[in-house]
Amino acid sequence: IVIPPSAEKKPTKGEVIGVGEGACNADGKSVPLTVKVGDTVFYRQWAGTEIEHNGEKFIVMKESDVLAVVKIC
Repeated sequence: IVIPPSAEKKPTKGEVIGVGEGACNADGKSVPLTVKVGDTVFYRQWAGTEIEHNGEKFIVMKESDVLAVVKIC
């Protein structure tokens, strides 16, 4: 397996800075999100879509791309 340099540097950890309202399940009922603003999360390497706003880079992704939420007790 050859891993290109671009793949080696892709971050997979970040801080949640905003969330939507959640989604609807097959029955049409609202399903609340489990992540919240301020959470530190690990996510799939190629998750979401990268955007740039006011010179800052962000990733917009589905909650299903989040692998873990870091909790410090």
